[in-house]
Amino acid sequence: MNKAYVHPSAIVDATAVIGNGTKIWHFAHVRENARIGQECVLGHSVYVGMGVNIGNHVKLENRATVYQGVTIEDNVFIGPHVTFTNDLYPRSLAADWSVRPTLVKKGSSIGAGTIIICAITIGEYAMIGAGSTVTRDIPPHALAYGNPARIQGFVCQCGRRLTKAGETQQDVLMNCSSCGKEHKISKKNYAEITK
Repeated sequence: MNKAYVHPSAIVDATAVIGNGTKIWHFAHVRENARIGQECVLGHSVYVGMGVNIGNHVKLENRATVYQGVTIEDNVFIGPHVTFTNDLYPRSLAADWSVRPTLVKKGSSIGAGTIIICAITIGEYAMIGAGSTVTRDIPPHALAYGNPARIQGFVCQCGRRLTKAGETQQDVLMNCSSCGKEHKISKKNYAEITK
């Protein structure tokens, strides 16, 4: 027995799959063949497009818009008014329209009002600052913000900023002063920090 909660004002297509414990709130719209995992929260007026895949323990805050072609892995936070796109050359009458996929990897967070341009990957535990426009891939653990979003540092799984502790031939060693975890960031990714 599925114990998902769907508010009476929400529209969930009969072909959508909703996991146990998921809550879909007021005026949300979940389209055909969308798959939403367990223990998710879809806030007020969230839109989930056709065939979108959403993992477990994902939170989509009010008015987040997730169009066809987007995959969101487990434990991701999507802030209010975040918009995903799915076409690099949008025209209302385009005969050659095609969906360009976007992947949001586990544990990442996307701040309020951010726009995600399609055909990119946001890495594990990355954090995107509010009001950003993401136009390219963001590596794991990166802290990125701005328009366009640029890497400003790196963050721990707990969300706190990492500090450099040393380096090896291939990686920069970074520590979290909050939870004590150590991380290895590739020198290639570390070199992308905006100066």
